Amino acid sequence: MKKLVAVDLDGTLLNSSSQISPENLDAIRKAQQNNIEVVIATGRAHFDVKYLFEGTGINTWIIAANGATLHTPEYDEHTKIPLDKQEALSALEWLEKNRFYYEVFSNNAIYTAQNSRDILTIEMDRIASANPGINKETLLKSTRKQYSQFGFSFINNHKELADDSIDLFNILAFSFDPEKLDLGWKEFEDRSDLTLVSSSKHNFELEHHTASKGKMLKRLALELGVSMEHTTAIGDSLNDVSMLTAAGRGFAMANALEEVKHISTEVTRSNDEHGVAHVLHQLID
Repeated sequence: MKKLVAVDLDGTLLNSSSQISPENLDAIRKAQQNNIEVVIATGRAHFDVKYLFEGTGINTWIIAANGATLHTPEYDEHTKIPLDKQEALSALEWLEKNRFYYEVFSNNAIYTAQNSRDILTIEMDRIASANPGINKETLLKSTRKQYSQFGFSFINNHKELADDSIDLFNILAFSFDPEKLDLGWKEFEDRSDLTLVSSSKHNFELEHHTASKGKMLKRLALELGVSMEHTTAIGDSLNDVSMLTAAGRGFAMANALEEVKHISTEVTRSNDEHGVAHVLHQLID
């Protein structure tokens, strides 16, 4: 009997140092050898996932951009659900006007504005100055995590993305300012044409209203002939909720948000304790 397991990346498969532990890699290999299909389900771009797995000898299906794209283990595009171009450009114009750092995930690049990193540096300095108790190194770690992704391309502004040949799948807005983030949520939360999710306390993300990790997991299960009863999802953040509730079994990481644990059927070990490997070994046994 074939099984399908969807595994989130950040905060789940990746540890606190944004690395995949040897224990997790070995568990994925063993799962694949035991008729378990593994799919990486992430908000990241598919080419960033490919980069992370280079040299491991592991190839999996990839649900990327929070469910807006699906790629085969050979990295061929299988399904895509791009944002409406005008809706995306309008959202980016608003983000620029309100001085947000943003990333736009496309076919082969992560676009960000030339001045975007300066915006985060200014925010970080302002917040650290106003709140002496805040550990600035923690803020720097968050920015380094964003910048470490593979495939960045810098633009002057959103108008450079108007070309119809460029599909836009996911828009990530990032800020250290809670009031600014709240402004963003209020701007986009009632939009019926967009899916609004979050993968950390410092961001919100926009996709096509029919795109989510859960919906793409259902599509892949149908493609592979696996009943949803025999699917499992593992995650830690709010952008994982759709797949955790869609799957037959939903495992929240020990480090997951409490609301994510609440909707999951089970809780596994943390991302620094090889929680993914712990689940995969259960499924193999």
